[in-house]
Amino acid sequence: MKRYLPVARQHFLAALASTSVVVKSVCAVVLLLYLLSFAVDTAFGLGVTPGYLFPPNFWVWTLATHCLVEKHAWDVGVSLATVVAAGRLLEPLWGALELLVFFAVVNVSVGLLGAFAYLLTYMASFNLSYLFTVRIYGMLGFLGGVLVALKQTMGDSTVLKVPQVRMKVVPMLLLLVLAILRLTTLIESNVLASYGFGVLSSWVYLRFYQRHSRGRGDMSDHFAFATFFPEILQPVVGLLANLVHSVLVKVKVCRKTVKRYDVGAPSSITISLPGTDPQDAERRRQLALKALNERLKRVEDQSAWPSMEDEEEENIKVDTPLLSEKSRDTLTGGKASNQESSLITFEDAPSQL
Repeated sequence: MKRYLPVARQHFLAALASTSVVVKSVCAVVLLLYLLSFAVDTAFGLGVTPGYLFPPNFWVWTLATHCLVEKHAWDVGVSLATVVAAGRLLEPLWGALELLVFFAVVNVSVGLLGAFAYLLTYMASFNLSYLFTVRIYGMLGFLGGVLVALKQTMGDSTVLKVPQVRMKVVPMLLLLVLAILRLTTLIESNVLASYGFGVLSSWVYLRFYQRHSRGRGDMSDHFAFATFFPEILQPVVGLLANLVHSVLVKVKVCRKTVKRYDVGAPSSITISLPGTDPQDAERRRQLALKALNERLKRVEDQSAWPSMEDEEEENIKVDTPLLSEKSRDTLTGGKASNQESSLITFEDAPSQL
């Protein structure tokens, strides 16, 4: 283990050096607040406490600071790795400003949704510990958001080869693991709530509200809500998701999907959904091109194609003796039978005057 720590630290520092000021600043604040946690209870003052978030206390600043608070060294490591991974994989695609907006939207949503969830739990159980004992803090919600964004941009990438795990199943797979750990009481409820609401809020933002060059959101089929679940459950989940989306469209929370038809296309009628990411189409083209090149390479290795010029020359050599032999047989047969030949030769033709 000690042998790999210097290598891991070297790779981490190299990755951090190539990121923007936004990523470096977030990492520095996380480290600073972790050191400060040895002196004061940062989770109480900067984390979201459901009973203090709502009036009359109204600690609204905790919605912006709860994601920066960590109390354990391993949690700090996960937080720093999450922020650096977002800087390396998402920032080149979105830019530093959009990454900062995504960071703020996900974490504020996690704080609000988590506080409302615990408020509803209190109303059902009348247990005050859900209001004043629970602390929502840490970067686990943003981790869920980063995994959802990676599913959108590189969902077909392989994370593990044995067993084969693709990026598109990682968000729900980790949610399942956390749910099992919660049932065994190995983790607190705020951990599961933070990650779950991070996955949900990030998908809603990326699906309907993120601004880019082609409009808003990403309405492609591979990023539908049903694709987060196993294939056997996707029809049922898709039906429920469509019903919820229809309700949200009626209350004007979400916009209705608009299809545009290009009748003047040279091949046939094409349908384009506003909000689809052109990088998704480029990714699919690259995968198709790679598969085609591999298939052509296998065919070339199995058999070597003959040259067309060599084949044509061989046919000429084979056909020439046959024609000559046939002509000789025809002339010989005509002289033996003393019959008039139907061939006109220069000897039979009359001389010109």
